[in-house]
Amino acid sequence: MDPLVEVFTAHDAPLLALPFFGGGDPGPITATMAHVPELLEPIMGFLGPILSPSAVDWRTKEIVIVRTSALLSCRYCIDSHTTVALDAGLTNDEVHSLRGETSIESGFTDPRDLALLAWIDAVAGGRGGVSDQTSAATREAFTQAEIVELTILIGATMLLNRYATSMRLPTSDTVSSRLITEGFSI
Repeated sequence: MDPLVEVFTAHDAPLLALPFFGGGDPGPITATMAHVPELLEPIMGFLGPILSPSAVDWRTKEIVIVRTSALLSCRYCIDSHTTVALDAGLTNDEVHSLRGETSIESGFTDPRDLALLAWIDAVAGGRGGVSDQTSAATREAFTQAEIVELTILIGATMLLNRYATSMRLPTSDTVSSRLITEGFSI
């Protein structure tokens, strides 16, 4: 399936979007958002700090991104972040669990990880408020600042999931090859 809109390269991107192509291919999300370059700066200004190193470690962020993407069925984000999650130190079993291919319990046993996963499922997959039990387990496992950051990361991931899915963003050949090599379906 072809992307809904053109995926710009540095050669054909609008002038105001060119700074985002300075390091080469910025990826399909940025390369399609370049159609509206006046939105790139504020969107990337919002997403940059959320996705960058912070008090929440890389592994934990990837748990959030892969699990949220699986709950929202965003193929592009699931595929792309499966490879990132492996690079962040998650095991194949953990990633299969996050992707919904096996049970959460088959990949995770640590109470902190399980509290995080319950929080993600409630925030990204739920249709109502978060239960008192899930809230209490989250408060026990994470600081208040971490809870705020994790919740904003879930929301930002949901935004990107909906964007990538609606724009029909393609999984790169490099990511597809790695997924096959690592034993994941694409």
